[in-house]
This record gives sequence, C-alpha cells and structure tokens, in this order.
Amino acid sequence: MDFKGKKVLVAGLGRSGIAAARLLKNKEALVTIQDIKEEDKVADKVAGLANEGFELYLGRNPVDIVQGFDILVISPGIPIDLPFIEKAKQLKIPVWGEIELAYSFTPCPITAITGTNGKTTTTALTGEIMRRKYRDAAVVGNIGVAYCEKVGALTPESYVVAEISSFQLESVHEFRPKISAVLNISQDHLNRHKTMDVYIGMKERIFGKQGEGDFVVLNYDDEVTRKMAARSRAKEIFFSRRQVLDEGVFLDGENIRAKLFGEDVGVINIHDMKIIGAHNVENALAATAMALAAQVGPADIAAALRQFKAVEHRLEYVAEKGGVVYYNDSKATNVDSAIKSLEAISRPIMLIGGGSDKGSDFGEWVKLFNGRVKHVVVIGEVADKICQACKAYDYEHFTKANSLKDAVAIAAGKAVRGDAVLLSPACASFDMFDDFEQRGRLFKEFVTSAL
Repeated sequence: MDFKGKKVLVAGLGRSGIAAARLLKNKEALVTIQDIKEEDKVADKVAGLANEGFELYLGRNPVDIVQGFDILVISPGIPIDLPFIEKAKQLKIPVWGEIELAYSFTPCPITAITGTNGKTTTTALTGEIMRRKYRDAAVVGNIGVAYCEKVGALTPESYVVAEISSFQLESVHEFRPKISAVLNISQDHLNRHKTMDVYIGMKERIFGKQGEGDFVVLNYDDEVTRKMAARSRAKEIFFSRRQVLDEGVFLDGENIRAKLFGEDVGVINIHDMKIIGAHNVENALAATAMALAAQVGPADIAAALRQFKAVEHRLEYVAEKGGVVYYNDSKATNVDSAIKSLEAISRPIMLIGGGSDKGSDFGEWVKLFNGRVKHVVVIGEVADKICQACKAYDYEHFTKANSLKDAVAIAAGKAVRGDAVLLSPACASFDMFDDFEQRGRLFKEFVTSAL
C-alpha cells in the first residue's frame, strides 16, 4: 500500500505503536496517535511526538473520529472487539496490526515463532543461529523490539526472526513467513480470547497464508500442535523430545538429531548447551528445525547452541550468596511456563509467584510444590486465589506479601545454603508493574540490594 498522503490512526502509545507511527511518517502518511490514557499519564512517551509532526488524541476513545481515516493501525494490547474497531470495520476501513504494517515493507525471508511458552528463548536462540549464515538478521516482535523499528534497514539479503504473540496475530491479514513455528499450546490469555478454540485459532493464523515452498515447524509431542499439520498448506517439520521420528528433529538419547531433506545428522549433545531444563531442549529442537529449513548447516547450529545463554527474565541467573542461588523467571506469565521452570531446577525452591489474573487454574502448578517448593511467597491480585489452591492441595507453606520487595526479603530470609530463590509468577504483571520486564528488573535490584 502507498501511504503517501493517507490519513492513518495509530491506536496505542506502546513501543510498537510509536514505532508504527514513525514508520508511517517516513512513508509520508498523515498520522494521528491515540491512547486512552490522559496526557499527564503518558508524558514521557509523548514528549517530542508533537514536534515530529504527529497529531495526538489522548485520554479519549477514538470511536468518534474513526470515520475520518483511511486506515487504522492498532497495538497488540488492544482487543479487536472494541467498539471503535468494530466501527472501522463497518466503514470498510482496514484494521492492521504493527506486524502486518512491518510485513508490508519487508523485502526478505521471515521466520515467525509463536506458542504458549518458550517463544522468547526460541526466538533469541534462532536469531543467534541465523546470524551464522545471515549476518544481517533482525530479531523482532514480541521479544521486545518492535518490528517497525527495524524494517527500514532491511534489504533482500537480510533475514527476519520474529516472535509473534496471539494478540499480534489477531490483526494480521497477508502476513506470510517463509518458516513458521508453533512451539506448544496450553491454557493462556482466556481473559481475552475467551475459549481455547479461539486461542488455538489465533495461533494458527501464523501459518494461515503459507503455501507451497514454505515450512511450518510443529511440536510432535503436543497433541494440539501435531494436529495443526493437517490444516497447513506448508511443508510440516516436526520436532520431538520424546519420540525418535522417521523424519524431523528429535532427541536421540542425549543428542539432538535431524532426519531432514534426505540427510541424517547428529547436531549436539544437550549437555554441551548452557541452557538448562527439558523445556529448553524443546526450544533447541525447534530452533534447529527452523535453522535447517533456512539452510543453516549443522556445524553452525551446534556452535550457536554451545554459546547461547538464557535470555533476560527467563530462568536468568541473578546471583549467589551464602550458597543460595537467585533466578529471575519473570517471563513465566502463565501456569505451564511456571511448571517448566519448577521442573528445571534441582535445588529446593523458595518461590515467589502471583500477579494479575488471566483466568488461570493454578491447580497443576500447586500440585508440584510438595517435594520441590519449600515455601511460596505470593503477591498481586491473585494472591488469595493461589493461597486457596495451596489449601485445596494440602500445601501449607505459603505467605502473602504486599510487594515484590517484601517477597524477596521473605524468601531470602527463609532460604538456606543449597536452596534457590525463584521468581516465577505464573501470572501477568499488569496489576503492579508496566510489564514482566519491569518486574524482572526490580526483582534483580531487590536481590542485589538485599545481599
């Protein structure tokens, strides 16, 4: 689409919204930026935007002005069923997300990764592997770098590795990656998507426009993702931690092995990797499958796997003091992710959990506490709900704290040599923090100051 002279409303003053607005301005669009927050609440974000030539519409719902625009670009935090979006659709005004906008200007191949858990680690790892072959590889999306920030520097020789959330997939239309991946599916974001069927359908949009010559990487061990192969027109590549596959990428004993494209190769022994836990083996298997589909050689894949360390906020080592190790797993924003973290740590755990409620059932998480978690300190709006789950499963070692700082102090005070203090909330962060990144950074600050 030629945006020159087009009137565009960008809804949402987050990272992706501002990046989208600036990209559109560079394409000579007439851009209005809207956010429901009052100007004094977003002063740090709007400072200078008016001087850049943007119109600002703050503290008001855009339903009254939608009809004056040629296209609406929405941030991923905005549900697609809001009245102003419904009105735009009725008026035949295209509604795009930031991912769709960036895609429309992308001149190079894209690998796009989604799933309930492991997206960030797998995206970062895949990016590191791709850079062995494609030096100009951009890692973007839900990982924390807005796609629109990077698209202007891309060339046909570049490569994009994108983490894509279900929220971002709500507003894609023609988005077609060369390689897509769905890592796993478990209950998440039902407060927004309402049902698992809708949530799964959103995830499947990542391969919805793919066709002959494209690849979709799927988790064979996950029944939901395995069945997705029948609904994709792309060539499926399965990965498995539990099964030796006739074709695909799989764990053979303690070795990652690939039987693809007529070759059978050993890639790496998992003990040569720095990332820990069964979930990270799955992430490495998926990354290997995507890299092979992108024609990266096994030796380059192995070299990247040996060097890669955990991403920030995902089972991130913070410090050790008095024989107690501290881990920041703020990225564990749902129950399944938090379960994987408990399973990855062999030490007795002082756990910090809780946050905003996404409609999750905490039962499966709490079931793992006995024998693994010495004590859990809960915070946030779901604190009482987690405490009730603890009582229901006869787990008595829990304490409520009023803040993350207090929770760190309580957990550190109860920990003894040989223990681990783990922030792994199983919840979103928005009740107390801007995002999981702020929560994780504050955790690290509180740990450091307490030691």
